[in-house]
Amino acid sequence: MKRRDYEGPGDLRAMQDLTRRLWSPESRWHIGGLAWSRLQHLGREPEWPTSLWEHDGQVVAWAWAQRPGTLDLRLDPAYPELAEEILHWSDGAVEGLERDVTLLESETDLAAVLRRHGYRAQESGVFFTHMRLDLDALPEPKVPAGHTLRAVRGEQDAEARAAVHRAAFSLPGLPPSRVTAESYRQVMRAWPYRAELDWLVEAPDGTPVAFCLVWLDEEHRAALLEPVGTDPAHRRLGLASAATLAALHAARRLGARSAFVAPRGDDGHPMARRTYESLGFRGFARTVTFVR
Repeated sequence: MKRRDYEGPGDLRAMQDLTRRLWSPESRWHIGGLAWSRLQHLGREPEWPTSLWEHDGQVVAWAWAQRPGTLDLRLDPAYPELAEEILHWSDGAVEGLERDVTLLESETDLAAVLRRHGYRAQESGVFFTHMRLDLDALPEPKVPAGHTLRAVRGEQDAEARAAVHRAAFSLPGLPPSRVTAESYRQVMRAWPYRAELDWLVEAPDGTPVAFCLVWLDEEHRAALLEPVGTDPAHRRLGLASAATLAALHAARRLGARSAFVAPRGDDGHPMARRTYESLGFRGFARTVTFVR
């Protein structure tokens, strides 16, 4: 067994390979969500100490620390002893005493390790609901008159795609989105991004105003929605629902059997969850954040 520091895109693929090997419908991480989380911004690597653990040349665990003290990890259950080592590593990876680790409520073994290290589950605050939809019978997407629904055409759309993302996620009281055309091109070049699964709704003047990006794990036939959004000036028209349905139809044509999404489950931002429920998604698990 050996630990090594993250060195670049090749190691992201190794992290994704472990994530795919361990994936189940109850998994918190999906190969697409990992790609989006790591690549949507440029220049963040110095803020993100990341390590991989290998046994006989195969990655069996990864840990990703984000300052000031957030830790994400994926661990092959055949190596439970690594949980203790990962937590000790995280204590030296970032400064300060505060730490938080988010798990799915089903990850009881890892939760027990966290409790032994002085972590306690938050009783209130932000949490995410993991939702699932079988793709056997999808309604057809519909957009208002004058609007256009289409797939992204490739990197030529990166500027417009990044602009509508910033509009959707630059919310009052929160830091503005840092997604740029350059960072979105980085996403587009990553595995397993496919432009045919990245959908836009354009307003009558041709401006993109809503979007849905789906990531497909072909091995498990599992599609992940990440991200989905609408420009605030164009909400309540069903545009995000239309983009989502179009992207899911495309995923089904490529072999997807089920789709997953993880919106906020608390009352802080309920609209996304309600939108997915209106499309037939149903929650099956929630996240729990442990804090020390």
